[in-house]
Amino acid sequence: PLLRSSASGRMVPARYVGPVGIRVVQWGSGNVGRMAIANVAARPDMELVGLVVTNPDKVGRDAGEIAGIDPLGVRATDDLDEILALDADAVLHMPLPSLVYGDDPGADLANFARILSSGAHVVTTVGYMYPQVYGDEVMGPLTEACTQGGTAFHGTGANPGWFGDLLPLLMTGLSLRVERVDVQEISCFVHYPSPEIMFDMMNFGTAPEVFEQVSVRQRGWLDGLFTEAVHMVAHGLGVPTDDTTSEFEYWVTDTDLPTAAGTVAAGTVAGQRFRWAATLAGREVVSQETVWRMHDDAAPDWPRGDWSIAIDGDPRMRISLDHGWNRNVLGSTGAHAINAIPYVMEAGPGVKTFLDLPMIAGRGAYVGR
Repeated sequence: PLLRSSASGRMVPARYVGPVGIRVVQWGSGNVGRMAIANVAARPDMELVGLVVTNPDKVGRDAGEIAGIDPLGVRATDDLDEILALDADAVLHMPLPSLVYGDDPGADLANFARILSSGAHVVTTVGYMYPQVYGDEVMGPLTEACTQGGTAFHGTGANPGWFGDLLPLLMTGLSLRVERVDVQEISCFVHYPSPEIMFDMMNFGTAPEVFEQVSVRQRGWLDGLFTEAVHMVAHGLGVPTDDTTSEFEYWVTDTDLPTAAGTVAAGTVAGQRFRWAATLAGREVVSQETVWRMHDDAAPDWPRGDWSIAIDGDPRMRISLDHGWNRNVLGSTGAHAINAIPYVMEAGPGVKTFLDLPMIAGRGAYVGR
């Protein structure tokens, strides 16, 4: 049996339960954005009505063409006023973060405020998963815009996000006592084929003196992301943390390292290691460590392993996901944002973190075989 969506006129499978005919704008058409375009267009509960791009060469092109699928009849624009006139229900915000790229670090926050106050919900993947850590400087304009527009704001991701935030909190539901939570992401990108992400975005393959200059904004952005993550997990456990520690180091290769994205030349950065912890009275409560290598031979003294979560307490618990656990982490980043839209729309006005929403499932994502 089929149900007809009164908003869009499309036929919706009866197995889907939730809002239908959700009018969605996609902001961003990079690796994650293109996957989001294709998946929103294919979902029975959503309708793609707009696309925001930053590349002038993409303006006016069909969103389907940009995403590598059939034309959708939706033309890309770089004009926010055009988007606000579409009367969309939600904006999927997935550009490169303004805190790292562009001339205006505050552009993302300003755009959130305009969209939210216009009456459209926002789900973003550029951060702000737990903006409470920034205080009124960020929470003030977000809350005011949500109140004005009667809308909700939500930040999400694969990690930080689902793996380092939701999964540890889910595990602690089995705890009688929690002493500390440690999350570790160890990734090797030797087979990752994108030079744009590896070299242009993550700054691998740059000389140390260049890396220290160009990575300043990225490191500041990552500090913010993972500070949000560790404090959200701690606050989800009811722990009133009072400080954050942050550590960073990089590793330089002395030989050329061949990778799918290109050669990492001798004398350039081939490894990056970060660690953050939320503390209470000088004691670590929640930590996250990230180890990135461009090749298996990079940084031999750094931790090896997979993605893992360890919870000390009663009982002691540990899970580990090997490198093949998810063949499309970028796609999952987009998927978690798409799947969050119905929940965000139902949550009521305001900033909605993972602590405010129910479990986000893939409602509308099931297609069978």
